[in-house]
Amino acid sequence: MKRALSAVAALVAMVAVVAGCGTGGPESIVDKDTLVIAVRSDLPYVGFRKPDGSFEGFDVDVARYVAGKLGKDFSLVPVLAADREKVLVDGRADMVVATYTISQDRKATVLFAGPYHISYQDILTRRDDPIGNVRELAGRKICEVRGANAAQRVVEERKVAAEVVPFADYQACLAGLKNRQVDAVTTNDVILAGLAMQDGSGLRLSNARFNEQRSGIGLPRGDVPGCEAVNRAITDMYQDGTAAKLLHTWFDASGLDLSTIAVPQFEGCS
Repeated sequence: MKRALSAVAALVAMVAVVAGCGTGGPESIVDKDTLVIAVRSDLPYVGFRKPDGSFEGFDVDVARYVAGKLGKDFSLVPVLAADREKVLVDGRADMVVATYTISQDRKATVLFAGPYHISYQDILTRRDDPIGNVRELAGRKICEVRGANAAQRVVEERKVAAEVVPFADYQACLAGLKNRQVDAVTTNDVILAGLAMQDGSGLRLSNARFNEQRSGIGLPRGDVPGCEAVNRAITDMYQDGTAAKLLHTWFDASGLDLSTIAVPQFEGCS
């Protein structure tokens, strides 16, 4: 009997050790001195890599603000739409601030703080071929950037029979629109506004405003303390007027409606 009890006790101790090893989880961003933050490199006025290698845009300034509020040094690395989950899962980035729309399928892989901005899906067209609303995309060719979900939302959620044409990034999308490979580009209005402003050829933003787009800050799954800290920073960004200042700085000339700028309702960090 004593031998049996000793064996049981040893087994319990072993299980406790194994369980303890498995509950450490990823290191939280709040415990790191320096953060690697992934931002877009292909979106003018949002996240764009300049010829000198530096980054600029609304999302880039949000990333800088949040890192500052967390008291962290940081470095910026480029990321395209298709790689946003990968850089977090692989540990190449601690945070992703890259027009990263919060969705249920993405929440299965990463944790979202925020959203830090609420935008709407819109439509960008050539001036000689205007499209006024999402229903008018039926039978048209629309660009889909690999890793983004905006074009699929038109087909699946809005039940519009558009033809989705894949491209590697939004610069390729824009070229496809201008050379008539596609009839429209549809995604977050801030992305389209930035593309149109940079291009300067008279591309038309429809102001269709459909499908709310909740842009969140991606974190490694399980980093609840980091998520809560980022949410506090986002709240401060709105309350101290920085969010309004950044939105007006980058998009005043775009025609976007910036009349209402308020702290978004957060998703929660569970």
